[in-house]
Amino acid sequence: MLHSRCKKERFRVDKKLNIISTKIKDLYIIEPNSFSDERGSFSRIYCEDELKEILDVSIKQINHSVTKEKGTVRGMHFQYEPNSEVKMVKCIKGRVLDIVVDIRKDSPTFLETFSVELSAENQKMIYIPKGFAHGFQTLEDDTELLYMHSTIYAPSNEGALNIKDLSLGIKWPLKIKNLSKRDNEHEFLDNSFKGIEINEL
Repeated sequence: MLHSRCKKERFRVDKKLNIISTKIKDLYIIEPNSFSDERGSFSRIYCEDELKEILDVSIKQINHSVTKEKGTVRGMHFQYEPNSEVKMVKCIKGRVLDIVVDIRKDSPTFLETFSVELSAENQKMIYIPKGFAHGFQTLEDDTELLYMHSTIYAPSNEGALNIKDLSLGIKWPLKIKNLSKRDNEHEFLDNSFKGIEINEL
């Protein structure tokens, strides 16, 4: 009887991930249903079955960033087709303000921005579809992020927006520190930028 009862509990199918819509089509916040007891806590990061309603591609690369100083900004990066990617980002230590910009050609929310605080405490994750530029600013020292990508990184096909471009309307909460030379030199947008084409699956 004990073995049977334990087996039943072990294979419960309760949903462990909440998928929350945002003001921008196809952009989601994912929150875990965490379990805690005297030992600590358990939460799910990824589940193919639970995410299938929004994620119809496979995860092909997982990266980990460590940012030493509060106020550091990285971004705003994206990849052109055929390497445009779905990206899911989670903070596993510290806090960031995570920001995305919709750069999909003909999107009704073209060049609109969306921001969310990701932290080790709130355990939120942002699901970023193809056709968005992504960046963040650290709100604490020694902050770490995990990135899950649907496409292998292709440096020859990478693009970026300049984080200082006022036309994007991004409000960085802290004074910007440690911006890389490369990110500082990305071109500002002009009227010729009409967005990037996204291939449908």
